[in-house]
Order: sequence, then C-alpha cells, then structure tokens
Amino acid sequence: MSNDIHNLEPRSLWENFYSLTRIPRPSKNEDNIRTFLAEYGKKLGHETIVDRAGNVIIRKPATPGMENRKGVILQGHMDMVPQKNSDKQHDFNTDPIEALIDGEWVKANGTTLGADNGIGVAAAMAILESTNIPHGPVEVLITTDEETGMTGAQNLEPGILKGDILLNLDSEEEGELYVGCAGGIDGTFSFSPKYEPVMENTVAYQLTVKGLKGGHSGLDINLGRGNANKLLFRLLRHGHKEHGMRIAKVEGGSLRNAIPREAMAIIVIPALEKEKFLKCFDRTVKTIQKELELAEPNFSFTCSQAIMPTQVIDKGTQEKLINAVYACPNGVIRMSDGLPGIVETSTNLANVKMENGKIKVLCLLRSSVDSAKDDLAEMMASVFELAGAEIDFSGAYPGWRPNANSPILQTMKNVYHQKFGRVPEVKVIHAGLECGILGAVYPHWDMISFGPTIRNPHSPDEKVHIGSVQLFWDYLLETLKNIPEK
Repeated sequence: MSNDIHNLEPRSLWENFYSLTRIPRPSKNEDNIRTFLAEYGKKLGHETIVDRAGNVIIRKPATPGMENRKGVILQGHMDMVPQKNSDKQHDFNTDPIEALIDGEWVKANGTTLGADNGIGVAAAMAILESTNIPHGPVEVLITTDEETGMTGAQNLEPGILKGDILLNLDSEEEGELYVGCAGGIDGTFSFSPKYEPVMENTVAYQLTVKGLKGGHSGLDINLGRGNANKLLFRLLRHGHKEHGMRIAKVEGGSLRNAIPREAMAIIVIPALEKEKFLKCFDRTVKTIQKELELAEPNFSFTCSQAIMPTQVIDKGTQEKLINAVYACPNGVIRMSDGLPGIVETSTNLANVKMENGKIKVLCLLRSSVDSAKDDLAEMMASVFELAGAEIDFSGAYPGWRPNANSPILQTMKNVYHQKFGRVPEVKVIHAGLECGILGAVYPHWDMISFGPTIRNPHSPDEKVHIGSVQLFWDYLLETLKNIPEK
C-alpha cells in the first residue's frame, strides 16, 4: 500500500517523504539520514555543509529576478520519535517505516509515522530540487536530535547561516502560524535501592497498564489523558500500604516528550493477603476506568500471575519511590493569562526505569515563562529531596517570545488571506520548537513556524492529513514568492 503515496500531490514532496520513511532515523541514530541528506544536496549541485553538531545545511541561489529578496532559511529536523505498539515487531534502528494511505490520511502500520518532521524536511527537499518555483536565496537547515535534546539547534554555529527569515516547517495544524513556544528542562530523579530476598508464603503478580492514547507531552498535555506511570503507582501505593506488597521490578513509559502509554510492575504479595489485594485491584481499576471513560476508552489494567522473583526492592526505598512518584506533579500546572486556552506551564512524568543498579524517574518540564519553569523545577526537587533521591536538571532551553510586529508575520497573514480567503490563526505552541534556541544564536532572525495537519505525533496513532499537505505546500510557495526585498 505504501507505493500509493507516490501518486499523492504534490508529488515531489510525497516522493521525498516516502524516501525518508525508508531510512531509519530515531533520535541519536541519525548517521544514515544525515549522509542521505548531504548526498542529496551535493547531487543537486548545491553547496552542502555538515556542521560540527551534525546539522545539514544546503544552499540554493535565488531564481532569476528574485536575487534582491531577503534570504530565507527553511528549517526542519531529521530525527523522529520511535514509538510502537507493544505487539508490533519493529526495530527503529534498522527497519523502514511501513507508511500507508487510510482514507484522507497517511499513517504507519503500528509505529510512529515520522511526519513529525519528515513532511517539513520533504517540503524543503522539494524546493531544493525544483526548477520552476520562484524564490529568493534559500538555505535549508535540517537539525539533528531535535526530539531528545535539540542538541543540533543548541550547537549551531553563529554566522554559518546568511539568511534573515526563518520558516520553521515543524508545526502540526494547517491554517495556524506559530510565533512563540515554550522552553523546557529535563528532570531526572534517581534512587539507589538495596535488594532483599523474597519472603516465604508469597505470590507474584505482573501488573500491566496498556491501551492509553499517549501523545505529545506538550501539545496533548491539556487533553486529560491518562499517564501510565501515575496510574500504576496509584495502585502500588494501595498495595504497599494495605497489603504488604513488595516490588521486584517496575518500568513505564519511554521518551520524555511522549505521554506514557504503558507501564508494568512485578510484585510480591503475602499469600494471606492475596484475596484482599485482588479485590483492591478490581476496585481501583473500576474507579480509574470510570474516571477516564471518555478520555481513555481503551484503557486496560491487568493483573496476572508471574514467575516468582528471587529478590525485591528494600522496603525503605520502595516506600520513598512510591510516595515520590505518586506525589510528583504531572500535567498542566498553569494556563496562560494573556492567551486563552493556551497552556503556560506543564510537566510530564515520562519514564520510570531500572538500570545500572538505580531506579530513575524522568520528567520533562515546559513553560513559556522561564521563571515559572524554574519554580516548577524547585517544586519537583522538593518532592524528591524529601524522598532522598539524587536530583539532576539538564538540557534547559529557552522559549521563543512572540513578536506582534514581525514583518514576516504580516506578510504571511496577507498571503494566506489572499490565497485562501480567510485569516490564519496566530498562536503560541506549548512545545519546544527549535525557534527559541535558534533565535538566541541568530537574534536578528524574523521567525514563523507552520505546517500541515498532523494528529497524535509521538505515538503509533500518528497520521498526517493529505489535503492539508497540499494547502501547506501551496502556502509555502506563495510565501516564497512574496518574501520582502532586502
């Protein structure tokens, strides 16, 4: 079915997108896609640079008669979020994405699609290879590692790019122009457990949370979706306090920027508490299902017998871990005062994992107000300090402050109205667009972010609307045609 994608319009964009789906490109494993993009630029005869950070920069001169226009940087990122359904056999480091057409949408077979940001990169590639699209001087900047640290943007060299206007092609709702974004910081909280042998006269169970929608930890954080880690630890707290439960293994979620969809724990219960615990489990699951019946209709929480483990986490660490995770802030912390309906500050309790003798809790904190982001970090630190955890905050990046007087904003609003007969919505996004980081390196840039309609990014339900890609493409071409003179 994937071959049908070649027949979609605009054909050059979709053909490039299909090429991208054939090259594995999860964050931190981008050598193959970087080589492909660099060779692509060189084959076209364009100046091509791979900078020290691993970003790819390709320059294309202005078309005849457009030499006096301001230089435009078309910007996207080469990596994608690797998420799959638990029953899907797929290795993101080696296997291509199985893209297919489903009615008005393109999606993938059980995995993320990579439309975030493959569609934007494919559009830039189509501009580079075009022979009949009018535009001024164009530079294409394709950054590395956007999804897990924005390290490509953070290490971009000043002065390497020459343009004046940045068009970020990484937004996900056609008809919207983004002029600001949230900043972020990674929080990692680590416990160093000791282990004890399993007591006699016990039974072992595996607890599994599945079927949650997940989604983007910024864009979808206000939708009231269940967080698999929070739900699992809700039950673990009951088991610990009321039934003498002990934890042998616990893990949940995967990536900081994805709302966790699945979590599991291997637990041990005194045999005398077995019936009481199972009743507690059923009662808790029914309560959660009632709470989430509209937001999470496919939510599943199961308890099945497991092979008896040989050891469990020491009781002291278990108590501190459960209390800290259960108390940890999660979700929307504050809405914006000046922008109705927009999240100002949030956090995602993304991942709980056991590795190298430690239990780690990973969170991603976001805010468009830097002081609010710092305050949230202190709030979360206070919770884990009480639990005796090691605390580390890293990877901080700034937000992008809106400029209501932006010349490119006025140009693009006018172009959209003239072409489509309506005014585009101007918004600030609660996600970490690279514009904030890039704008700090190139403060003179006039920046806009836009794109086609993409639903459920960062989850296996990711899909891109075919008709919106055509509108996005037409809008991009008309914008390039109307870039102001120098």
